[in-house]
Amino acid sequence: MTEIDRKISATCPLCGKSVDLAFKPFCSKRCADIDLNRWLSGVYAVPVKEAEDEDGERPTDDDADEKS
Repeated sequence: MTEIDRKISATCPLCGKSVDLAFKPFCSKRCADIDLNRWLSGVYAVPVKEAEDEDGERPTDDDADEKS
């Protein structure tokens, strides 16, 4: 199977149907819009590590209020 064949036979990450090249990597505008809504509404989130203060402890809420 060539690389092009693998791309065409890929499946939509949301519903599992065959990918439409016009909406790649999704099968339709509907699935693309659903995915966009999930990103914009915060369903998908990139995990972050909480920042530590210089002394190795997390800053308290009182410290954050004093800086603003």
